[in-house]
Amino acid sequence: MAMDEKKPYIIAIIIQVIYTGMFVINKAALDHGLNSFVFIFYRQATASLFLLPIAALVERRNARSMSFLLLFKLFVCALIGITISLNLYNVSLKLTSATVASASANSMPVLTFCLALLLRMEEVKPRSRSGIAKLVGVALCIAGVSVIAFYTGPLLSPVNHHRAFSASTHASTPTHPAWIKGTFMAVLAVLAWSATVLKEFPNKMLVTVAQCVFSVVQSFVVAVVAERDFSKWKLQPDIGLLAIGYSGLVVFGVSYYLQAWCVEMKGPVFLASWAPFSFILTIFCSSFFLGEMVHLGSIIGGILLCGGLYSVLWGKSKETNIALCSNVEATATNSASQDELVHKGLEEKKNKHWEENGDATSASVVGQL
Repeated sequence: MAMDEKKPYIIAIIIQVIYTGMFVINKAALDHGLNSFVFIFYRQATASLFLLPIAALVERRNARSMSFLLLFKLFVCALIGITISLNLYNVSLKLTSATVASASANSMPVLTFCLALLLRMEEVKPRSRSGIAKLVGVALCIAGVSVIAFYTGPLLSPVNHHRAFSASTHASTPTHPAWIKGTFMAVLAVLAWSATVLKEFPNKMLVTVAQCVFSVVQSFVVAVVAERDFSKWKLQPDIGLLAIGYSGLVVFGVSYYLQAWCVEMKGPVFLASWAPFSFILTIFCSSFFLGEMVHLGSIIGGILLCGGLYSVLWGKSKETNIALCSNVEATATNSASQDELVHKGLEEKKNKHWEENGDATSASVVGQL
């Protein structure tokens, strides 16, 4: 395999490693006492400061073409897909674990499909193999979330008993009601994010920057309402500052371009199929760096979610291939019909030519006689 052919696979692995780092570092920062709502505000502000100069240089001329209606739509998308989604995600991360947050991310294609189905943007053929695969994927996703929420199971010993990100005051072990609440908040966070990827906009750079700036204002309002003690807004040179910088620059900045490049090269299904790698890596890293006691229920539920992911992706891929084959056959049929019509036209033109020549010859013979 040539190096150019290996690049998409290397980029896909790097993206999953980046997201694994986000799950682990963010969990460590929240365990250290960083307010989750203040964290989102600082993260989005950092991402905006990083992306705004780039957008000003690259997309300065196209910015004027954004209408008020488009900006309003982007404001709503930022509210649902970024501000609400990220705040739900952080609260769920604080109530559960990095493993649960990573496992729930595998449900995004399934939830996107369910939303598209409710909005009649997708259809399911229950008697076809692709339709059955999609329905099985939805069932596995529901089963996975239920197992994570209601079945904790025995605890697995951590790989490393000495935490790399040790906190002075260790986070309390969540109660079972809090664990259930956190699990469903993680699913709601993924659902809110999925609702904003149903609509495609032409210029992704401007759209991303606009949503990021809107989310700064929105998350600031949420943080002020949720945390009025401004002493907790002060940043210290600790894991909290690292989490803000990592999430704002690396996750929101670097991974955005890597994902766009990977999707352009191999398509969205290829990138989504690598999501379970992040789940496996998060289990190991959260155990090693955070000393997390991973629940058996989280692993089983995560495996079910991964199964649901691959089932829906396979069904979607199967439908796409069938549609492509139908288009190719239709194109070939139309081309053959056109060739037949052209050939028939040439034959008629030739016959007409011979008839005219024959009539002219006959006329000349009659004239000579």
